[in-house]
Amino acid sequence: MDCVRMVHTRRKFYDLPLATKSPLAEEALRRIAALYAIEADMRGQSADARRQVRQQHSRPLVVAMHTWLTEQLERISGRSGLAQAIHYALNHWAGLILFLDDGRIELDTNTVERAMRPVALGRKNALFAGADSGGRRWAIIATLIQTAKLNDVDPLAWLTDVLERIVSGRTKRNELHSLLPWIWKNTEPSGVNTG
Repeated sequence: MDCVRMVHTRRKFYDLPLATKSPLAEEALRRIAALYAIEADMRGQSADARRQVRQQHSRPLVVAMHTWLTEQLERISGRSGLAQAIHYALNHWAGLILFLDDGRIELDTNTVERAMRPVALGRKNALFAGADSGGRRWAIIATLIQTAKLNDVDPLAWLTDVLERIVSGRTKRNELHSLLPWIWKNTEPSGVNTG
């Protein structure tokens, strides 16, 4: 099952109020905005804490939104843009709600998409990867660097320290989670400038 981000569903509703002055589309956007507000309030918390907040606050909103969307679909023309937006949401519902049970999953991909734009490569520039495995390695490195940036951690300082800890054996395999950027920044070794 693919994880569908809320941003894709939101985009389906976004242009409708401008083109049709649809109060139902505006209501859908208000409901989605309430989920984004919850996410903004807990940004930077651990995955477990995010999951707990989502269970308590986001799940009731999501359940109510599903009921509301289903009810609205019965009231409108099946060929309208609004019906298409609702069908999209309901057809992808299982993927849309994955974030509720996994605090590691983001509500949308906007942050990642914006962060990747500077490293977007043209077709010829991508030849450096040499193979699919090179492309996967590049994706892993870009993800690690961006994750550090999103957690206000200097990527070079973090990566240097993490690699040194792993190579020297100071961090054991069962302790690797402690090197994740959002944990590492709270336990920065003295003398490392994360400026």
